[in-house]
Amino acid sequence: MNVVLFGATGMVGQGVLRECLLDPDVHRVVTVGRAPTGQQHPKLQEIVHPDLFDLSAIERDLTGLDACFFCLGVTSAGMSEAEYTRVTHDLTMVAAETLARLNPQMTFVFVSGVGTDSSERGRTMWARVKGKTENALLRLPFKRAYMFRPGLIQPMHGIRSKTKSYRVFYVLAAPIFPILKRLFPGAMTTTERLGQAMLAAAKHGAPEAILETAAINRLSATIARA
Repeated sequence: MNVVLFGATGMVGQGVLRECLLDPDVHRVVTVGRAPTGQQHPKLQEIVHPDLFDLSAIERDLTGLDACFFCLGVTSAGMSEAEYTRVTHDLTMVAAETLARLNPQMTFVFVSGVGTDSSERGRTMWARVKGKTENALLRLPFKRAYMFRPGLIQPMHGIRSKTKSYRVFYVLAAPIFPILKRLFPGAMTTTERLGQAMLAAAKHGAPEAILETAAINRLSATIARA
């Protein structure tokens, strides 16, 4: 299986990249981003591309792919709806429409978030924009498309968020993660499980198009047991 990964330098993307490189069924991993990942691996083909709104120059490297794991995202804090729409919806759709044209048999997995508003009419701005993005992706002619809506994500294996406030939160919350897992098993996942679940969806499909945290964890277990 050959995969492309957007957002490989973020916390979720780092976890997904790790699982892809470890998986024996994955033969080629193409990462696309504005900054290098800092990793080297025989499977890894890294594309540093400054303008993600125009992928025409790298289309030749985006063919022959079986799956896309789209982990690119930003916080909506301090952003207007127009600004957040541009970097969340518009940027995602540029990548997705390009990949759907080049690889119509591809499985596309988009990292959304718990609370996403599929109606696109709710009061919360980020949830409306995420819902609009999900709906647009599900209309594209991919073989399969899945929207992942994780809640609390625990970084594993030394992975750290690029956002300072998130890094502080994870340091402070680390001692209570085991308690949270026991009390709220369906509300929390890890970067490892997210990566495993995405691979499972790409290899074997998933029971539904939109997956919340509990479903993500169940799906990851199918890879962990393999």
